[in-house]
Formats: sequence, C-alpha cells, structure tokens
Amino acid sequence: MTFTQLISGDALKVVEGIHYLDGSPVAIAIRDGEISRITRKDQLNDPLWSSTYVAPGFIDHQVNGYLSHSFTGEHLSIQQVQKITRVFWEHGITTYLPTLTSHSYELLQKNFTILREAMQVKEIKMSVPGFHLEGPYISPVAGYRGAHEEKWIRNPDWKEFLNWYRASGNKIREVTLAPELEGAIDFIKKCRERNIVVALGHHNGSAAMIRQATDAGASVSTHLGNGCANLIHRHDNPLWPQLADDRLTASLIVDGFHLRPEEVRVFYKVKGPERTILVSDVSSLAGMPPGVYESYGREVVMTPEGKISMPSQDVLAAASFLITKGIENIISFTQCSLPDAIHMATRNPARLLGLHDRGELSPGKRADLVWFEMKNGELLVRKTMVQGKVVFNSY
Repeated sequence: MTFTQLISGDALKVVEGIHYLDGSPVAIAIRDGEISRITRKDQLNDPLWSSTYVAPGFIDHQVNGYLSHSFTGEHLSIQQVQKITRVFWEHGITTYLPTLTSHSYELLQKNFTILREAMQVKEIKMSVPGFHLEGPYISPVAGYRGAHEEKWIRNPDWKEFLNWYRASGNKIREVTLAPELEGAIDFIKKCRERNIVVALGHHNGSAAMIRQATDAGASVSTHLGNGCANLIHRHDNPLWPQLADDRLTASLIVDGFHLRPEEVRVFYKVKGPERTILVSDVSSLAGMPPGVYESYGREVVMTPEGKISMPSQDVLAAASFLITKGIENIISFTQCSLPDAIHMATRNPARLLGLHDRGELSPGKRADLVWFEMKNGELLVRKTMVQGKVVFNSY
C-alpha cells in the first residue's frame, strides 16, 4: 500500500463485522474519518467476515520500541518510528505512546526533538498523539528501579522537564515517577496544571506518600506489581496502598512473565474492568529472534518463550509481546468477558489519556477499527483501519 493510497478514500463508506460487545452483525458508516452511524443487521453481506469481530483499535500507552529500534536509543530516526507504526497496524494497534526511559538530559532532549519532527509525518501523527516519559525521576534502589540504569536516575527537576516538554512540542502526555522522591509532589501538581497524566511507578512510596501523590493528581499505577523489589515487607509495601485507592487505575503487563496469573486475578478483582488498563511495555528487542543481546552495555537475554531479562541483575527488561497477548491472557487468567478485555486495551486508556475522539465503537468517534478472530484463545488480527483508512488487510 502506497502513502497516496493510505490518505485517499471516499468521503462516505460502509464496513461490516460482528460487534465485539454483543456478537451481532453490524454495518458501520464512516464519513470523513469518523463513525457516523452503526446499524444492526440480520446478517453480513459478505460471509467471509461472519466470524470476525470489529472493535475499536487497540491503544498502548507504554511502548519502549520494537524490532531492535528503541525510542531511548542513540540512533533514533523518523524512519524507525514510521516502521514501528506500520508494523503495529498489522496487530490492530492504532494508537500508542512512544515511551522514553531514564537516560541523560542530552539524549532525552535529542530524542524528544526527533519524535516531535516524526509527528509531522501524517501516518505517524495518525497513531501517535504524544509520548510517555518513564523516569528518570524514579527510585534509585535496586529492584524498584528495574532495568533502568542507576546513573541516570535523579530527583524531579521541573526546569529540566520543561526543556524536554518543549522539545517534544508539548506532547509529553504521561510521566511515570516515584512519589517518595524530593520534590515529587510539587512536580505532580505542575504536571496536572498542563493536563499531563501522572503515573506512579518504579517506587517504594509509603501509604502516606502514595496518598499525597494521588491527592496531587496522580491517577495511574505504571505496570503495577513490577518495578518492585522481589523481597518486600508484608504490610508496608507500595502494592497495598495503590490497590486500595480507587482513584488509581492499574496498568498491567499480562504477558505471562511479569505477573503470575494469580496476581493478575487479584489485581483485576480489586480494580475491576473500569480501572484496569493493559499495556505491553514492549522492549526494542520485541519482534527479534531469541538470543543474547547488548543493551546500554549490559547483557540482555530473550528466551524462545519470549522472556526478556538481565541475568546480571535478575530483573526483567521490558516485554516481547504486544498488547494483543495481554488481551488473550487476561481472558484466560481471569475469565473476564471479551468486551471487558477489549475495553482494557481501548476505552480505558483513551479515557486516562484524554483521547476523547477514540477508544469506543460509537458515532462521533474516530474510525480507528480492528477486525479480529478469536481461535483457541488466540487473537488474530485480520484488518485495521485508522481514521477511516484501511492500513492493513490480511484478506
């Protein structure tokens, strides 16, 4: 498909599928990139799609990279962002936040500038509404900092952050930080004044600090249960206060490695389908063959099963599976319904990020759609549409 074909198309079109909410055949009328009408039908015109669900396009707000390309890499380019975006379309991911992790001031400044320039490319802008900064304002303590390099971790610095924010074109939409750091609460308040989503992650905040951070405007826990030491106090640890506070939505990596099925079930029972969000946290190694790699001078191993870890530190180093695996697994682990699983990867992140034009299959929303089949628990994407334009079709 050429770029000319991508951005061209009729002002009005009608597509069909099986509605993911209730399994009924529907016709979806699309005008100028938006859903204008949804009509229930007795049967589809084309039986080819009779077992294919249609749902809002998937949204992943924590993506570190893909196919060896890292958004915190020293050689990031617009072409890499374009390649990742196109591959994501093949998996039904129509919106994502490139995520930059702890590094030097200079590299983050450079890469946010590159990402700002990348958003001038129409096909990237269609799927990238902004960026996620995970660190460097996180816990320096081993275990809590995860795979982040200790030398880059520091206390929140508003002046430094504003430089990155401006370099990004004011497109940093989410920041993950540790609430126990000096200056963190004031930093959270300043972020919220700019409608930046604040997430708590890679931290060992006390119940009091977590409450203060949430009072200040923090609204989500970044990959809850991860970015956490293996050995914690059974009473005084950062998990219980975040689970107990209904103001905090939990984002979960449900790849089968980051959390045990029992943890996922408990977290889901506490937060429920309204306050649970699926993220992939995919590494730049995702999509690559198993093997031993080097990342920032450290050995990283990806097993044939898809587990990525740093043996020297006994920590996971992000994930290898896309958000579609999270949808499959949360259904398997919790026995939740397909609609609820889809909502955790569409509606819920859209609401968190203030993306009011997407995330739901309803008139007035962007026509970001994915057609998929569920076979033996596996989600198979068949077609993807972004703003009413078909960007992937396997048939």
